[in-house]
Amino acid sequence: MHPMLNTAVKAARRAASIINRATFDLDRIQVTEKRHNDFVTEVDQAAEQAIIEVLKTAYPDHAILAEESGASSNLHDENENVWIIDPLDGTTNFIHGFPQYCVSIALQQRGQITQAVIYDPTRNDLFTATKGAGAYLNEKRIRVGRRDRMADALIGTGFPFRDMAGLDEYLQMFKVMTEKTAGLRRPGAAALDLAYVAAGRLDGFFEKGLQTWDMAAGSLLVTEAGGIVGNFSGDSDYLYKGNVIAGSPKIFAQMVNLLSPFAK
Repeated sequence: MHPMLNTAVKAARRAASIINRATFDLDRIQVTEKRHNDFVTEVDQAAEQAIIEVLKTAYPDHAILAEESGASSNLHDENENVWIIDPLDGTTNFIHGFPQYCVSIALQQRGQITQAVIYDPTRNDLFTATKGAGAYLNEKRIRVGRRDRMADALIGTGFPFRDMAGLDEYLQMFKVMTEKTAGLRRPGAAALDLAYVAAGRLDGFFEKGLQTWDMAAGSLLVTEAGGIVGNFSGDSDYLYKGNVIAGSPKIFAQMVNLLSPFAK
């Protein structure tokens, strides 16, 4: 395992231990609403600090972009190494005891994601990838699914939950995709959904309005597993625009064809 990836795994496991301890007494967790339907807990914050501590101890000069604490002071100093962190993707699931959430850590070097870790503490599923070296689940190589027809495909997605202005458009997309696929699923943790695409558990995934930390690690997992990730037009600026489609090459192409009318 690449040394930087090994450090990211250590950080993810450290965060997961904090998350797992908190599950024994969910009723006592302090929850704050950052904005409408967007929650943060003391667990998110503690897990993020644990991740940053591990990463900064190993790589003190690296920059940080994290969901809760934001960007480190050296992020805009043309830093070649940026760790992109979501300490607890699926916070709403977590505070309800719904077991679908994860820790997500990615390393961006010179604008490219080169290392990725997504860890599901409820199932002890560790997804890892190094650029050019493949994607793995618990140290076993994974590949995207082999289905090549949308009619047979199981697709993941996410509903609008902060800005309801996009709900009508989403319902249109929901109708289009429901008519063309074997089914849609909305588990509620985009990073884990992307990991599932990489592992072939989902044939594809699409969502609008995501943040960089929701997609960074999962996007590398998908591409290293033989899939494609892009925006609703099929272009590669999804990390910064927030609209993403992921899937095996044939499913990706069909999803872009169906969803490109919603690209704006």
